[in-house]
Amino acid sequence: MRATLKIKNKQVTVNLSKPLDISIPLSAETKNPLAWYIDKPEISPVIMGDWVGSVENGASVNFNNIQFNPHAHGTHTECVGHISREFNSIHEALKEYFFSAEVVTVTPRGINGDEVITKEAIEKSLKVMNTQAIVIRTNPNSASKRSKKYSNTNWPYLAEDAAQFIHDLGIEHLLIDLPSVDKEKDEGALKAHKAFWNYPKAPRFNSTITEFIYVPNSIKDGSYLLNLQVANFVNDAAPSRPVLYKFL
Repeated sequence: MRATLKIKNKQVTVNLSKPLDISIPLSAETKNPLAWYIDKPEISPVIMGDWVGSVENGASVNFNNIQFNPHAHGTHTECVGHISREFNSIHEALKEYFFSAEVVTVTPRGINGDEVITKEAIEKSLKVMNTQAIVIRTNPNSASKRSKKYSNTNWPYLAEDAAQFIHDLGIEHLLIDLPSVDKEKDEGALKAHKAFWNYPKAPRFNSTITEFIYVPNSIKDGSYLLNLQVANFVNDAAPSRPVLYKFL
């Protein structure tokens, strides 16, 4: 199934039957990735008296409750409401769902005991500046990211000036394969979040950050069409399913 679109006055064609899913599914299994010091998600049947919402246990349907945290349990997309005093919801921030995107691979640099994604690394890797979204894949890159337990690991993070550089390019959507663009323990500074969203000076209410993605090595750096699918939650963040399509 081919579709032809016009993005910023340029006509492009994609094959919609060949999606490249870069999300991590949420499950109640121990293989689910984790961050922010909480346990795995819980998915269990509703119990009302003698009735259990499980076909295996005699019900006519499976009827589960799901308990999870979008920030800690897998791929999610967040808006400026994640850091703002005022309530802002992702379901209102994201009004369009298809964007031009550049996939870049960067190797964090060791600085004072941290692994930092520098502005120089982004500048060197980003070949097309006029893009709506950037998808950042970090080295080393293996499928273990789909099940990694990140709490207390001091994961790599995006330098403030790197986030500012992405903001200054006018890039509206930032996607990264880490639990956060910021350092795990930064005493609430959130420098990369604030730089990207230009908060609190002039917040970008329609820009988003998507974290906890996984970009397989089979997906090469370069230009793609991004379909950013976000669950319709009234919350600062929601589970999401970013999907890439190669340009033909």
